[in-house]
Amino acid sequence: MSEDAPCGASVLPDRLAEVLNPHRLIFRPLLDSRCCVLALSFLLFTAGCRRNAFPDVPDGYREFAYVANSGANTVSVLDLVYLRGDRTLQVGLNPTGLAVNPVRNEVYVVNTQSGSVSVIDATTNRVVATIPVHRLPYFISVEASGHRAFVANSGSNTVSVLDLDRRREIAVAGTGELPGMAVISPDMRSLVVTNRGSGSVSIFEVAPYDAKAFGAHLLRFRAAFSGCPGATDAVILPDSAKTFVACSAGHQVMAISLAAEPGSWPARQDSAALTDHLLTFLDVGLHPVHLAMKPDGGEIFAANFGSDSMSEISTWTNEVSGTFPIGDKPVRSIVSGDNTMLWVSNFGADSIGVYSIDDGHLVSSVRTGSAPDALAFSADEHLLLAADAHSGDVAVIRTQGKTSATLFTMLPAGGRPSSVVVKSFTLPR
Repeated sequence: MSEDAPCGASVLPDRLAEVLNPHRLIFRPLLDSRCCVLALSFLLFTAGCRRNAFPDVPDGYREFAYVANSGANTVSVLDLVYLRGDRTLQVGLNPTGLAVNPVRNEVYVVNTQSGSVSVIDATTNRVVATIPVHRLPYFISVEASGHRAFVANSGSNTVSVLDLDRRREIAVAGTGELPGMAVISPDMRSLVVTNRGSGSVSIFEVAPYDAKAFGAHLLRFRAAFSGCPGATDAVILPDSAKTFVACSAGHQVMAISLAAEPGSWPARQDSAALTDHLLTFLDVGLHPVHLAMKPDGGEIFAANFGSDSMSEISTWTNEVSGTFPIGDKPVRSIVSGDNTMLWVSNFGADSIGVYSIDDGHLVSSVRTGSAPDALAFSADEHLLLAADAHSGDVAVIRTQGKTSATLFTMLPAGGRPSSVVVKSFTLPR
């Protein structure tokens, strides 16, 4: 067992330990020769060709996928207009988390073993800066304004605030043990940090953005909640009213009400809304490792790695609507923009499951490379990208109206790809 495995991982199944390990150091690339042959044949067919029968794009349109290759210390840049590899960027040691700036053309790479964040200029696809943080960072979240980012430093039990304009750390605050994720709310007021080692959640008040501000006052500790073993993934509702946290070493999801802003309508209706408070623990399947939220915020889906199932949670009633079989070792999932389809990485089955939310059943399954993990849609959602952790490639799946998905091609990545994000933009004329 790796020394970097999270607290409690020694009692978990080996494959679950791979998934929960934030630094992905215990993966072993298992090349599947069948998949490699398939990838090569597709590449020969599609290399240099524009997407046939896909929506037209305007002149100057650019769209790239960025894949963090944890085992190769690189980021693969894939051109999604021409469906081919663009280049490979050298970054820091053991890149893990990725994030896209919502207002400018930058992508951020967390280098876990280097204790830093690399900044990629998406217009040139070059690394233009490196920002030091602290020991064993893993996850990065960018606020809606695009000015600041938040990094959980697992090895130092801290969270960093980064000024993305000046490209430097401007504040740091203590958390629980082994923080894995630091998620900023849509209203940019609340920061939710999941602490895997202590099985807890820390919540901070985030000061309004000020271009000249720096220091401890930018993050004010508000509350902590315990009782969530292996606290890992977290999502925050679009209205910033609640957060849901996966207790990955157990079988529950924690629901927390986030403090409303003083003077807001919720605060005027109920003074209790001014404080963070625990709502409930929801029983789901065994070892929930990932939470996927519908874009409208109405439901959340928990991927239960240990029981090969998905649990559907109503965010309005804070209840589990049902738990259903989905595939072998589900590890990540993503919901379509129209809130109708759920796409699930079946880590143990080398496939993507397609689940109809409206109809309540699995409608199809698509083969991928070995151990599909991270997922991302293209901007128009005609493509779904699945990073295959063991075979070191990316499966490109045509969604085709969501119910007749097919594997279109395989694009090479690097060793142990662990995260993928997409950035699109149109260059000025």
